[in-house]
Amino acid sequence: MRSETMTHNQLPAEQPASGTIVLKWVITVLAVALSAGHLWMNTFGNVSTLLQNGIHFAGFALLCSLISPISPKAWASHRAVRVFDITFGVAVALSALYLVNAEDAIYERGVRLVTTDWIAGTIVILGAIEFTRRTTGWIIPILIIVSLSYIGWWGAHIGGIFAFRGLSTETLMFRSIYGDDAIFGSIARISATFVFLFILFGAFLLKSGAGEFIIDLSRSIAGRFIGGPGFVAVLASGLTGTISGSAVANTASTGVITIPLMKRAGFSPHFAGGIEAASSTGGQLMPPIMGAGAFVMAATTQISYTHIVAMSVLPAILYFATVGFFVRIEAKRSNAVELSSEDAPALMDVLRRGGPSFVIPVGILIFLLVRGFTPTYAAGYAILACIGASWLTPHRMGPKAIFEALELGARNMVMTAVLLCSVGLIVNVIATAGIGNTFSLMISSWADGNLLVAIVLVGLASLILGMGLPVTAAYIVLGTLSAPALYQLILQSQIIDLLVAGSIPETARAVFMIAVPEQLEALSSPMSADAAGALVAALPIETLGLLYDQLFDPSVLLAALLSAHMIVFWLSQDSNVTPPVCLAAFTAAAIAKAPAMRTGFSAWKIAKGLYFVPLLFAYTPLLAGDWLKMLEISLFAMFGLWAIGAAIEGHWENRLALHMRLAALAVGAALLWPASTLIHLGALVPFFVLLVINIRFSRNVA
Repeated sequence: MRSETMTHNQLPAEQPASGTIVLKWVITVLAVALSAGHLWMNTFGNVSTLLQNGIHFAGFALLCSLISPISPKAWASHRAVRVFDITFGVAVALSALYLVNAEDAIYERGVRLVTTDWIAGTIVILGAIEFTRRTTGWIIPILIIVSLSYIGWWGAHIGGIFAFRGLSTETLMFRSIYGDDAIFGSIARISATFVFLFILFGAFLLKSGAGEFIIDLSRSIAGRFIGGPGFVAVLASGLTGTISGSAVANTASTGVITIPLMKRAGFSPHFAGGIEAASSTGGQLMPPIMGAGAFVMAATTQISYTHIVAMSVLPAILYFATVGFFVRIEAKRSNAVELSSEDAPALMDVLRRGGPSFVIPVGILIFLLVRGFTPTYAAGYAILACIGASWLTPHRMGPKAIFEALELGARNMVMTAVLLCSVGLIVNVIATAGIGNTFSLMISSWADGNLLVAIVLVGLASLILGMGLPVTAAYIVLGTLSAPALYQLILQSQIIDLLVAGSIPETARAVFMIAVPEQLEALSSPMSADAAGALVAALPIETLGLLYDQLFDPSVLLAALLSAHMIVFWLSQDSNVTPPVCLAAFTAAAIAKAPAMRTGFSAWKIAKGLYFVPLLFAYTPLLAGDWLKMLEISLFAMFGLWAIGAAIEGHWENRLALHMRLAALAVGAALLWPASTLIHLGALVPFFVLLVINIRFSRNVA
């Protein structure tokens, strides 16, 4: 289980007053300097990527040593522990800075390391392992140790497909520091640029009063409906996701307001906690921030960040609609009430007091992204807009508030920065040893060409990984290992559809002629799904690659790649709400004063969109970029998800008898099933018939 780290307002307890004051000042100065330095490097600075990544890791490693000590109790009672911790943090920071400046000398020596290189490299790797342990728990450190020892030692002593001849210790050290995917590599660059600037943007939004505005706006708009407090949680958490992109942070910040409101309205404590946890998990899926996942995905797939964000809008709406359906169903079942007048402020008052602090910066951010500016450029101007817009509200940001926002942004970044840099050590091993390709082949083999089975396997793996990893780390590791397999299977399923329809073009038949000449005659007419599947399974991987280019436009290949990574990204979120380890649900349970596991199961049930929407990624063109088709798919899916939610709960507007539940489940599945528009329109007829029957004739169903 992940370790508990101190929040940004905590310091090691029971220190002498003078020591506490000095430590607070040191942390504040370092945090502000880190934020200001990153702003400069990402705007006006002309700093090499390696140097920027090294400064990024060095600064946040040192900050981590100060705000996440090795043992808070030992810090308070033993001066030697405090001295060691600070000394270790300084040593890691100085070693990182030394290494980024030693690269040229190492190359001049023919990639030979001297004693100081060895010492500095060892300290940096140990620092990455230890600081990751402090902020995220034991799983990532263990994976780092296993990974490094695998390519340096025991990989040469195992048989089978995972046998690896091994690297020399010197090569291993060099690649771990300077490799493209290593500790100062591509993932660290994402952390030092996009991720940090957007987290800093979120801190400025909070300090400008946007957080309070989001809560008040949600209470004003959604609070006047039946079960309104539940809708407040959904809307507030969705909007807060544009600021933080962290499920646990969303739960802690909005839950202290929404959960008591839900309980007062008549929701049970465990359901109120489940709604908040499920809604806050959706904050990871809400554009434009999406945690750090969108930035990692963009770097991994080479798909533009703007495209990923744009394609994520409709799926995020589907997810929050699913949560809203559960709120409505539970509100009708438990006779929940709307907010009282004192809990639901007037909309115009809310917009006047806080509207500019949220609407103007987020509007500028979206406008610049749509116009094609880089995310770092857009985030930088959005930060400036936060300061300017705050002067149109009572929360005017002066120098003190600006410094507080700079400090808050750096504090909120500590775990993410340390994690993203350190996980590069694992990704570097995966790339070096070719484990990703091997693992993808294993998934394809286990799934036997069945895309649905592969998605289930990835879902199980993500749940297991998520028990010990933050969702971003789970996505990075699992995406590296399994997304290529999903990409292949998505395209293969489309080839099967073409074979079944007898629609293979002449240009592609030459490829079949070379690979399976005995099947060439069969291509001239439609074939059964089983025969098509067997034919595709018999094709070599190299042949499949040629077929993709012959059969599909680049836009189709792009959509398949994005779909594969979005499936992994969405499934990686389920650890927030799925027992036995679901930190967002446990955080909500503590606020709701409800049983932790019962709250976890409620959150898991409510967050069913995490499993249904990825199926749409796999089997429909929901991410293809054809907005009319995407809107059509989303509209029918929304009705389908509502019907399935009612079937799961056994209640719609009124209670559902067993046969009505089964009928609602069937209708919901038909609306989600990849089919023609005509079939989906036909499925809407029984949907509305069932709903009308439930409203008018099912009030007394036992």
